[in-house]
Amino acid sequence: MQNQVHDESQPLNPKNQNHAPWKKAAASLSLVLLGSGMTLAGGYLAGNQQQLAQKASDLAVSRVDAAPPLGNNTDPNFVTQVVQKVGPAVVRIEASRTVTSRLPAEFNDPFFRRFFGSQLPQQQERVQRGTGSGFLISADGSILTNAHVVDGADTVRVILKDGRSFQGKVLGTDNLTDVAVVKIQANNLPTLAVGNSDQLQPGQWAIAIGNPLGLDNTVTTGIISATGRTSNQIGAPDKRVEYIQTDAAINPGNSGGPLLNYRGEVIGMNTAIIQGAQGLGFAIPIKTAQRISNQLIATGKVQHPYLGIQMVGLTPQVRQNINSDPNSGLSVDTDKGVLVVRVMPNSPAARAGLRAGDVIQKLNGQAVTDASNVQRAVENAQVGGQLQLELWRNGRNVNLAVQAGAFPTQQVE
Repeated sequence: MQNQVHDESQPLNPKNQNHAPWKKAAASLSLVLLGSGMTLAGGYLAGNQQQLAQKASDLAVSRVDAAPPLGNNTDPNFVTQVVQKVGPAVVRIEASRTVTSRLPAEFNDPFFRRFFGSQLPQQQERVQRGTGSGFLISADGSILTNAHVVDGADTVRVILKDGRSFQGKVLGTDNLTDVAVVKIQANNLPTLAVGNSDQLQPGQWAIAIGNPLGLDNTVTTGIISATGRTSNQIGAPDKRVEYIQTDAAINPGNSGGPLLNYRGEVIGMNTAIIQGAQGLGFAIPIKTAQRISNQLIATGKVQHPYLGIQMVGLTPQVRQNINSDPNSGLSVDTDKGVLVVRVMPNSPAARAGLRAGDVIQKLNGQAVTDASNVQRAVENAQVGGQLQLELWRNGRNVNLAVQAGAFPTQQVE
């Protein structure tokens, strides 16, 4: 009865490990265009070697780009100050939904009904409950959380840090980015300041707050381990996000909670872990979450621009792998640009005349060397907007204009 609606406790293990490396890279972007405590190292050394200890500590700090690192006059309890400042804006979300256990079709056969009658099993209903986290983004009660925390929920209850409890209304969910907005009826609520997730660098401080495993208001610290992790890399190929990776401890129940910088500004929304791994947590960049939440608040739904291609960035090694693979069906005569591996039928790319084997060399006049360049350009485009592509096809340049379409959410592969 205490099952969760959905949580990041589910394993996120990449599949198809036997595929060619270039195919893995292409798969990582198939939906994009078909469409998560670090303590300062150094510390104290035993005995009277205080000077050596200080040098070691200074060296460790200098290697952590903490934007900026702590100065001599900085309060060493800066994490405590951040938590005291932003903690009241972090909430606990309890979601429940009713699940009906359906009988196999055979039990509805008149033969069974005739001979077994009331002895046949009946449909049963049970309630699934899950707990996640969220944070207030407006003083009048708009809350950002993960879509999987509230997906399919019959009832949503929001509990503030001060103990107040509110019935929540789901304004909208977007499964492609795993972003949802919940609204409660209240005013003058604390909110989080928003940081710039586009300027994050590995090594900067990261602070996570949430309700892991039902332990309310848990704080963990670490660093930004990496940025731009694709959904396929973290084992969630059905999503359309370039994730922030952090070693701040993320556990089941952290979903939807904020990832903060050392100033206490929210830079991401914690969303995923890889089961069995340590120091690997992932967060949705706050810029992405804001863009999606604005649409959900305004219209209750999100439109995602897409082209309808699978692609891979070319390198000499990728080119060699493709040309030596008898099953690739492709022949590549350049190692620069982004190769179109597949064009989806009836997609905007297909209607514009793109073909498998085309190499995208420029997009809107800018050279592209990585598939993420194309991904980002499409994501930033408006549905119906034009994208100008310069292609290399069969030894010659081809220019095409592609009109971005709205991602068909029913067609998830």
